[in-house]
Amino acid sequence: MADTLKLITFNIAHGRGLSLYQKFSSPQRIRKNLHAIGELMAKVDADVVALQEVDEDSHWNWNINLLHEIQTAAGFEHAELGVTNRREGKRPLAYGNAILSRHPLEHWHNQAFGEATLGEKGFLYAEIDYKGHTLPLLNAHLDFRSRKRRLEQVEQIIDYLITHSHRGKDGAPLAPIICGDFNSRSAPKADAVNHLFQHILAHREYQLFPKNQKTFPTHLPSKVIDFIFLPEPYKMQRCEVLPGFLSDHKPVLLEFSLGE
Repeated sequence: MADTLKLITFNIAHGRGLSLYQKFSSPQRIRKNLHAIGELMAKVDADVVALQEVDEDSHWNWNINLLHEIQTAAGFEHAELGVTNRREGKRPLAYGNAILSRHPLEHWHNQAFGEATLGEKGFLYAEIDYKGHTLPLLNAHLDFRSRKRRLEQVEQIIDYLITHSHRGKDGAPLAPIICGDFNSRSAPKADAVNHLFQHILAHREYQLFPKNQKTFPTHLPSKVIDFIFLPEPYKMQRCEVLPGFLSDHKPVLLEFSLGE
C-alpha cells in the first residue's frame, strides 16, 4: 500500500481563539490556545501543517512568536514562516503564513501580494522531502474585503506557478498542492477559488477539498472558504473538517497517498 500523508490547513486568527481582537486576550490565554492548537496537530498525527495569520513579533498579541509556540507543542522538527505584513514603530507588526513539517523543508519562497503595513496577504511555497520524494506545497491567504483584489492576488499565484516551474529529483515537473484561506467560496465563477481551479485544471488533473463540509465561522459554519487543491498523482484517502473552537476558522485535514 502506498504511503499516506496528513496535511492540515488552518487559519489560526493570530492565536486569539474566538476573541474578537487578539489584544483583548492575555498572554497566558493566547499561549494556552496555541498549545491547544499544537496538541491537536499532534493528536491527529499531521505530517504537514499550513497556517495563516501567524505572528512572529506583533504588539497586538504581546510579541509572542506564535509559530514557535505551536511547533514546540506539536513536536514538529521543521518550520518556516513567511512574513507578508511588516510594520515598524511603537506598534510593530510581523505576521504571515507558515508551514510546519515532520520532514525536511528543502526550498521555500515567500511572497507578499503588496506593500501594505496592515492586512497584507501573500503566499508561502515550500518543497518537502518525504523519503526522497519532493512534495511541493503552496500556502496562500487572500483578501477578505474585495473580490477584485482576490482575483489580482490569484493572478500573482498563477504567475509564480508559470514562471517558477519546479522539478523533482527525477527531473519531472512538480504540480504543487495548493491550500489556505481563500476568503472565497468555490461556486462563484468570477471569484478567486474558481478562477485558480480553472487555470490549474488546464495543466493538470486536480481535486478540490473539502466537498460537503463548512469551515467558517466556527460557531455556526455557513460556508467553506478554506481549501486544499490536490493534484494527480496524489490520491485522497480522507478529508475532514476538524471540530473545535480554537479559531474563527475550522482546520481542514486531508489524508492522501502519493499514488504511483
